[in-house]
Amino acid sequence: MTGKNTQLPLLRGPVRIRVTMVREEGNPVPDRLRTPADISRYADELRDMDREAFAVVLLDAKNQAIGLHIATVGTIDASLIDPAGVFKAALLANAAGVCLVHNHPSRDPTPSAEDIRITKQLIEAGRILGINVLDHVVLGGPRQYVSMREEGIAEFGT
Repeated sequence: MTGKNTQLPLLRGPVRIRVTMVREEGNPVPDRLRTPADISRYADELRDMDREAFAVVLLDAKNQAIGLHIATVGTIDASLIDPAGVFKAALLANAAGVCLVHNHPSRDPTPSAEDIRITKQLIEAGRILGINVLDHVVLGGPRQYVSMREEGIAEFGT
C-alpha cells in the first residue's frame, strides 16, 4: 500500500447498472430441438462430467434453441439449484421457454425424488416469470436419458 486513501466513495442517489449477455463458443446451436433425444444430444457435454451439472436450454417463441446455460455444478450426487440462477440467462436472452437438463454421474438417468421436487418448483417459477418449462431431461450413460415430460412426472408447458 502506498498510504493513499483507498476507500471507495459513497454513492449518492440512484445507480445505473448494466447487465449484458456474453456469447461463448461451444456446441453449435441446432436449428430446432424437437425431442428429448435432441436435447440429450445437444447437452451431451454434461454427460461426461464427474459432478452433477444442471443446465438450461434456452428457446425462442418458436422453440428454436438460443443457447445452453450451465446454471450450477455440484457434487458427485447433488447440485444446489436456485430458481433465480436457472432463469437469469433465460431472462437475459429473452427466452420464451426452456428445457431443463442435468446429468447423473452415476450413469443411471432415473430421476430422484429431489429431481422431481425441484422440477415442479421450477415449472411454477417459470409460470410466474412467463417462461414455459417444456421438459426436464436427466442424462445417464451414453445415449441414455429420461424425459420427465414423456414419463408424465410433472405438468409441463406446451
